Amino acid sequence: MFRQYFRSLTANAGARGRSASVVRQCKNDAVTSAGPGRPRSQEPSRPGATARDEILDAAAELFTTQGFATTSTRSIADAVGVRQSSLYHHFKTKDDILGDLLEGTVLAGLEFARAVAALPPAEGAAAGRLHAVALYDGTQLCSARWNLGILYHLPEARSGRFARFLADRQELRNLYRELGADLPPAGTAATWQSSPGDLAFRLVESLINLRADGMATPESPLQAADAGLILCGLDAELPAIREQGAALIARLG
Repeated sequence: MFRQYFRSLTANAGARGRSASVVRQCKNDAVTSAGPGRPRSQEPSRPGATARDEILDAAAELFTTQGFATTSTRSIADAVGVRQSSLYHHFKTKDDILGDLLEGTVLAGLEFARAVAALPPAEGAAAGRLHAVALYDGTQLCSARWNLGILYHLPEARSGRFARFLADRQELRNLYRELGADLPPAGTAATWQSSPGDLAFRLVESLINLRADGMATPESPLQAADAGLILCGLDAELPAIREQGAALIARLG
């Protein structure tokens, strides 16, 4: 699915140097399987192959629109159309639901970054690798059905209960740093006293707030990936860097 999105993203970027794609829209397709648990109180109405997937989708909507603290498991069950007792067949607590949602925000980007970092040094310049990871990761954040990145700011999300999410996010940040280690911290990046990889990571995560403010566009992931390298003084090399990054995404994405 990402390859289809990325082909659309880069189809018209050559001559103009900018993306003209439209972010993939999520469809509210009918569910094919209810999975384990008690019977529903109504027909499925949310995306997902199982009742568990539908619960996650409903919780994502409620957590991001009404707030985590004010959302009850009963309201999540009502949004799915199942009994509250049925929800507990899939998740023991509301925190368990939040944990799954948080981990889902970093998993795809982390797997892609691992694959890029594992390539032999001869396969792709450092700038192209970092650009590919930033673009891929940013696209995941911008094209997800719900803007779950805003949940990072919850006090609950920083507790030890979500250690796996925190470890995965830290590993992703470390991979950004590793991929940017060979780039010069020139220009604005040097004045910020930030490594190129860490700067790229922070710019990508800034897309979360941009989306929350209603200011994200289909070009925002590409712009964020570009910005990290421009701030390192690599703007003159950007067309070649984009091409290298695109090849990595087509190959590994």
